[in-house]
Amino acid sequence: MLKKLFKSKPKYVNFDEKYTTLSAEEESIVDMITDDIRQFVKQNNKGKSYDHHTRAVHAKGYCALKAKFEVLDNLPAEYAQGVYATPGIHDAVIRFSNAAATIAPDRRLGMGIGLSFKVFDVPGPKLTPDEPDAPTMDFALVNAPVFFTNKLEDYAYLSKLNFGLNSYLDGSKLNKAKFVFNWLTKYGKELPDFEGLKTLNAFRKLATISPKNPWLYDYFSQGVVRHGDYMGKIRVTPTKESIKKINDPDLHLFSEDETVRKALLKEISEHDYQFEVQIQLCRNLKKQPIEELTTEWKESEAPFVTVAKLTIPCQDVPEDGNFEAMEHLSFTTFRALEENRPIGRIQQSRLRAYQTSSEVRHEQNQVKRKEPTSLRQVFDKTYF
Repeated sequence: MLKKLFKSKPKYVNFDEKYTTLSAEEESIVDMITDDIRQFVKQNNKGKSYDHHTRAVHAKGYCALKAKFEVLDNLPAEYAQGVYATPGIHDAVIRFSNAAATIAPDRRLGMGIGLSFKVFDVPGPKLTPDEPDAPTMDFALVNAPVFFTNKLEDYAYLSKLNFGLNSYLDGSKLNKAKFVFNWLTKYGKELPDFEGLKTLNAFRKLATISPKNPWLYDYFSQGVVRHGDYMGKIRVTPTKESIKKINDPDLHLFSEDETVRKALLKEISEHDYQFEVQIQLCRNLKKQPIEELTTEWKESEAPFVTVAKLTIPCQDVPEDGNFEAMEHLSFTTFRALEENRPIGRIQQSRLRAYQTSSEVRHEQNQVKRKEPTSLRQVFDKTYF
C-alpha cells in the first residue's frame, strides 16, 4: 500500500534533435534508395496481370474506407502533445493494404498488412517540403511491432531485395535459400554476421504472421516518432467491444485468391468498428532504443496509453474496395506536425522514399498528384 502511495511519477526520455538529421554520407545512401524506387515503380507492372504502376511497397490495396478520428479530452500533459493537444473529431480515410511490393493472390503475399490513414482539418505546417500547407496528417502502420533493419546502409540493399521478393518465394526451396543467402551476405559480398541474422529474424516475423481477419490485428508505427517533448511509438488496437462484433475471425488464404478484401468489406458492411490509437513513450533508451528498429519495446516496461479513437462506420463499399481512392491517395509519415514527426535514421530516409514513390507512380499512371482537403474529394472520381 505504501509503495503505491509513494510511487513516483514515471520519467520519460526527452526528445533529441539529433534523431532528425542525416549526414552527407547517409544522404548519399538515400539517393541510392530513391533511385532504386524510381526504377522499380517505372517498370513494376511489366509482365503482370495489372496495367497500373503500383507503390514501391504496399502495392496491393484492399480498400479505402471512410472514418472518424477523435482526439480524447483530458489527456495527461505528457500525452497531450502535437495533434493530440486539441480534443476534437476529424474526418479520416483509411487504406488497408498488403505490405509486399507486388500484387498477387493473398496466399502468396502472406499476412503483412498495412493500415494507413489520413486525418483532415489538422492545422499547422507539415514537414512535406512540397506540401507544407496541407490540412491533413498521415499515419502509416503495419501489423508487426518491429522493422526489418536498423542500419540505413543495410536498408539500401534489403529494400532492393524486397522488390524481387515475389520471384524468390514462389514455393521453390532453392529460391527461398537464394533469398536467405542474398540477405545474409549482401548478394555474396560479405560473410553472415549477427546483425544479418537479427534482421532476417525480424523479417521472418513479418512474413509468417498467422492469418486472421485483418480487423483483429494490432497495427504499429514500427519506427519512433517525436511526441512533443518526448519520443514514442504508435499502436492502433481494436477495442474489446469491436472484437466481439467480428462474425468471421478466421481467414482461409487457400480457399480462393482474394480473401482479405472480402473479409474486410463483409464485416464493415454489417457493423461499425473502432480502434484505440495509443502512444508508447520511451522511458529508457537502453530498453527502448530509438535506432534499433528490430527491437520490440516491451509493453511491461513502457505501457501504451490511449490518446484517440479511430472509428469506421458501417458502410457499403464496391467490390474493388474503392480502387481509385486507394490508388490515387498518397500517404507519408512526414505529412505531420513537427511535434509528431518521425525520428531516427531509417525514418528520415522515408521522407524522400515516400515522395519519390508517389511522384513516379502518379506520373506513370498519368494521374494528377494532389492532396485532398476533404473526405468528399477522396471519393469524388472527378477529383484526381
